[in-house]
Amino acid sequence: MSTGTVMTVEAFKAALPSSKIDISEEVIADINNIISNSDVAVEFRENLISYTSVMATGRVRIKDYISAVKFVTYKMLGDGNTVAFSKTFPDRYMDMLSKGMVAREISSRAAMYNKTKLLTKIYEQTLVPVHILNADIYQQAINTQASLMLNANSEKVRSDAANSLLTHLKAPETKKIELDIGLKQDQSIDDLRKTTLELVAQQKKMIISGAFNSEDIAHSKLCIEGESEVVQD
Repeated sequence: MSTGTVMTVEAFKAALPSSKIDISEEVIADINNIISNSDVAVEFRENLISYTSVMATGRVRIKDYISAVKFVTYKMLGDGNTVAFSKTFPDRYMDMLSKGMVAREISSRAAMYNKTKLLTKIYEQTLVPVHILNADIYQQAINTQASLMLNANSEKVRSDAANSLLTHLKAPETKKIELDIGLKQDQSIDDLRKTTLELVAQQKKMIISGAFNSEDIAHSKLCIEGESEVVQD
């Protein structure tokens, strides 16, 4: 068994969601026994470390987790439920055969195991977003459209390919943040403006009538009703 695939207590504990989960030397021995006798040793070891978050609740027995990861590993590599079940639980599988269970019955048991809560939780950890899973196909589609844009005999095909690339490869649009900045006029400002206009009109009349001259007006004091002097010479 390669030292690169051997599981140690320290390595497994470091991947666990809680330090309270007890990992005995016996458990590690069982894991390494599976690794040494498995054709999926590397994948099993990696998955065993990757999906430990399903034990965060503390209600999952470590041996059940090990078996579930082994089953999922075979499934991810293409085996059906029954084959994965037989490889994960060879003793249970042989016992079923010895009891005369037919293939349909064994398949049903394997399917039931595949739908257990623990398996469901592990499958959730294995899900890969579609856009990541198909990244290579997406790139192939871009390459195809680019080739059509440059080499197609039909002008329409070249145009459609170019438009497709422009649509799917355009840079993300920056959202415009519109700021509606308004000056809310206070009532006192309106009052001051009104008073000033009235005063100017009055002073103009007084100058015209000869009651005051421009020098008198320039040295006058401005008061607003209810206020003390605000402007003075």
